Amino acid sequence: MASVVGPVATASAAISPVKRAGGSHLKTSLNAYSFNQQLTANAQDASQGLDLFQLCDYCARQDFDGIDATGYFFRGYPRVPQDGDIYRFKRYAFDLGLGISGTGVRNEFTTADKSVRAAGVQHIKDWTEVAAKLGATTLRVFADCQSPFKSWQEASGNAPRAAVETWIAEALRECAEHAQKFGVIIAVQNHGDFLKTGRDHLSLIERVDHEWCAAIVDTGKYMTEDPYADIAFMAPYAVNWQIKEMLHSRLDSPRTDLKKTVAIIRRSGYRGYLPIETLSMGRKGYDSFVALSQMLAGLRDAIAASEPVAPK
Repeated sequence: MASVVGPVATASAAISPVKRAGGSHLKTSLNAYSFNQQLTANAQDASQGLDLFQLCDYCARQDFDGIDATGYFFRGYPRVPQDGDIYRFKRYAFDLGLGISGTGVRNEFTTADKSVRAAGVQHIKDWTEVAAKLGATTLRVFADCQSPFKSWQEASGNAPRAAVETWIAEALRECAEHAQKFGVIIAVQNHGDFLKTGRDHLSLIERVDHEWCAAIVDTGKYMTEDPYADIAFMAPYAVNWQIKEMLHSRLDSPRTDLKKTVAIIRRSGYRGYLPIETLSMGRKGYDSFVALSQMLAGLRDAIAASEPVAPK
């Protein structure tokens, strides 16, 4: 597959890169999905695994700057938490010196079923208000197919790509209109299905054409021969990140070169959190605590080895 080069042609006017000033400034964060197994176990039985509050304790002990509190680990998801529970978590993180770098939900916008897309829009609207109450400026959403579908082609009934992109964009635009009222950015994550490349990613953002819809760059989900080219292509448009261990989130793919990745991010002038995420990927003896400790050390080394670069 080809690397991303050249301009992107879409149905709408070009989206401008995020305006930055003062050079890049990077902060560490933990994406809660790194502890998916433990958090899911706890949601089913409070005596098992760990909860989001215990995960905050871990983040504080590791001196993370923030936590990405993924929505599906709040007890009762997909239902919206009670305000008291939201504010209790917000205060707990604050007392530990942790910023809430974002949150995220599951949604399915590639399906031909309009009722499922409509339900996804309402779900995102509801959780936009949760994000605002948490103080999270970005809400992570998907433009790729979700279970039980294996691909966007299957979900859409083999509809033309342009038609599916229109479905997704219309849904995201409605979400962004609502999110603007609460000061929350709808952050669209690439996940290796409908959005395999940086070109795909930006094309969708441009079709949405709303200032409160932007990109979150997942470094492990551009399915190209040179993902670094896609990462560099999208870095100027990123409002948040997911920094993964592997370039294609598979054990047979190369490990992410964190120094190279951070240098790319620096050149974009990005100022904000770099949430890291590890996945078991079927590894025997996988330990989230060990994997994250190693990855955090690598990220800190990469940040220290790079110099802030003022955007042009």
